Amino acid sequence: MHELSLCQSISKIVHRGAAGRKVAVVELDVGHLRQVVPESLVHCWSLVSQGTDLEGSRLDIRWIPTVLVCRECGGQTQVEDLPLFRCSSCSSTSVDIVSGEEFMVRALVLEDTMAGPE
Repeated sequence: MHELSLCQSISKIVHRGAAGRKVAVVELDVGHLRQVVPESLVHCWSLVSQGTDLEGSRLDIRWIPTVLVCRECGGQTQVEDLPLFRCSSCSSTSVDIVSGEEFMVRALVLEDTMAGPE
């Protein structure tokens, strides 16, 4: 289960970014090609954050589809099923991946920023 090691890495990044402030939400971009199981990632986050200053924070995962651009015709194809990397316009396999490989912490929502005006 590589989600556990991913969450450990996320935790290190979040600790640095939070600089001691309380984190409510960790916003992630996760590409389809990363083959991450969402439920496992959320479960592993609860394990990794337990007993730390990140306990109680949650992951907000934005799934990024795999998109190819064809070198032959310039068409873009969103890939639904892996591993077929073929242009949907001309059927060429001469394509470049333009999205779907992402795995990054996009933003941190801090506890004090969630409170509304009084």
